[in-house]
Amino acid sequence: MLTDIITSNLNVIFCGINPGLKSSNDGHHFSGRSNRFWKVLHLSGFTPYEIEAVNDTVILEFGCGLTTAVARATSRADELSKEEFDDALETFKAKITEFQPKYVAFLGKAAYKAFSKKKEIQWGQQPEDFCGAKVWVLPNTSGLNRGFSLDDLVAYYKEFYQTIHSS
Repeated sequence: MLTDIITSNLNVIFCGINPGLKSSNDGHHFSGRSNRFWKVLHLSGFTPYEIEAVNDTVILEFGCGLTTAVARATSRADELSKEEFDDALETFKAKITEFQPKYVAFLGKAAYKAFSKKKEIQWGQQPEDFCGAKVWVLPNTSGLNRGFSLDDLVAYYKEFYQTIHSS
């Protein structure tokens, strides 16, 4: 089981689609060997060093939190049904309303598409807020996401980091 790493008034809550099996078994976010999240977070400026997944709660010290759109762990996010996203929406809305982050960053388009009911979504900042938080959609750092190199991921996350810290 993967628990949220979250507190009130964070700069950003990063929202993964759902836990991978390894992360769920380990109890630590982004613990899969091929997941590039922690490396990308560091290289883009969010953390001064690369956090190890076993120390994932340290992310709170840098104004960031972690959650998932859907709680059920799978080996691939495309194993989730539309109904699972629909069922998760109210819980997710309540979480964002309670903790009031400045930004919610969805990792990959799938969860935000399901939650916003939009057909087309661009990468980056979205025109509408979500329960009072500004929304960004970032490429997923999963090792299964071969469409984005490490450099591509860092560029997207760095743009987000610079936006947060210039406002």
